[in-house]
Amino acid sequence: MLEKRQFYIGGDWVEPVEPNDLKVINPATEQAVAVISLGTAADVDRAVAAARSAFETWGETSVETRAALLERIIAIYERRSAEMDEAIRLEMGAPIKFVREQQTPAGTGHVQATLEALREHRFEWPSPRGGSLLRHEPIGVCGLITPWNWPINQIAAKVAPALAAGCTMILKPSEIAPLSALLFAEILEEAGCPAGVFNLVNGNGAGVGTAMSAHPGIDMMSFTGSTQAGISVTQNAALSVKRVALELGGKSPNLLFADADLETAVRFSLESCFSNSGQSCDAPTRLLVERSVYAEAVDLAAKIAEGVRVGDPAVEGDHLGPVISDLQFSKIQGHIEIGIAEGARLIAGGPGKPEGFETGYYVKPTVFADVRNDMAIARNEIFGPVLVMIPFDTEEEAIRIANDTPYGLAAYLQTGDPERAKRVSRKLRAGSVYINGASPDWDVPFGGYKQSGNGREYGEFGLGDFLELKAITG
Repeated sequence: MLEKRQFYIGGDWVEPVEPNDLKVINPATEQAVAVISLGTAADVDRAVAAARSAFETWGETSVETRAALLERIIAIYERRSAEMDEAIRLEMGAPIKFVREQQTPAGTGHVQATLEALREHRFEWPSPRGGSLLRHEPIGVCGLITPWNWPINQIAAKVAPALAAGCTMILKPSEIAPLSALLFAEILEEAGCPAGVFNLVNGNGAGVGTAMSAHPGIDMMSFTGSTQAGISVTQNAALSVKRVALELGGKSPNLLFADADLETAVRFSLESCFSNSGQSCDAPTRLLVERSVYAEAVDLAAKIAEGVRVGDPAVEGDHLGPVISDLQFSKIQGHIEIGIAEGARLIAGGPGKPEGFETGYYVKPTVFADVRNDMAIARNEIFGPVLVMIPFDTEEEAIRIANDTPYGLAAYLQTGDPERAKRVSRKLRAGSVYINGASPDWDVPFGGYKQSGNGREYGEFGLGDFLELKAITG
């Protein structure tokens, strides 16, 4: 078992002020693979002191200096990518092929996109009438809290732009999936990141997360996670009036019109919903289908879902792994039971584990048909491989159902009519709209409307989150 109790503070690996062991569980085996220590407010104080001291010099560095650091991080990250693959597989149970092709490359993608944005960004420019100088400056010391479902994706999407902006930072990764973050800290250390610029303190939300959010020495909080936790971060940050950037939950609609290629659209819909075992905040979990093709789409969905396989994450192949924890497994099972009790028609999957998987937090890929948008399974973020299918009659009704949600992170649209695609996408209240299976690049803004958060990440847009605007006149 890996011993990972130390934190990275001030350029050194240090012991926690008060040791508090927590085992890291492999979701596929239910066995401990590592042990970390949960930090306290005292550990946060140490990290903030290191970050504040380092900001005095890092905040004044040149673009060239920061770009050179990002270049070194990319080179070392790529060399150690196999280690990152293994860390993510062990901590969250993602299948090794999926990790290698999707999870790990996200780290390189974000750092590279940030590097390109940094080189192109104007940090000083004249005001529109030319009488003043406008200037972007780093906001200061940043607290970064990241989730377990796409661990290195969200770490890189925050750390890279914070570094590029000239900020210093304290990272609190998810305590149940910390191995990729600890490896990333090693990569930054090897890249020569100056002492105190990047700090890592493990801990839970109630302890380290609250201490960071409320800390007067932290100038900004950037948080990715559940909506409820995001509300808590915002409330704790309010006393010091620090900036808060949030990327939160979702219950993303997927509008399938009769003029789409039906089998292609249904297959995409299921694969996208089930990807990462359904543990993606922007997953298209509500499939809205035009009534004239609804019955056929339901039959196709049942057939395709039955062909989706789960399997050991250590084995190569295109299968789903387990969900992250026993707690998450129990929550998903509860949602499935509620769906059945509400009267939704179960057409694939259902309660319990797949046959042959008594050990591990495996969930059957599940599809409900004949769902109403007021049902709990259509309102709540399940965060597992569970799809709900809802019929609609008109374009206007589809848009109304799609927007009838407290969330607004993403929306999906399947249609053979380009004009409809343009028309409908403009009316969907979501931060991202994906048409006919399209996927964005690393420089496209990511974030949500409503209770899916505020601010935008990735590329130039992520860089902007970590900058203050100053006007110099006279």
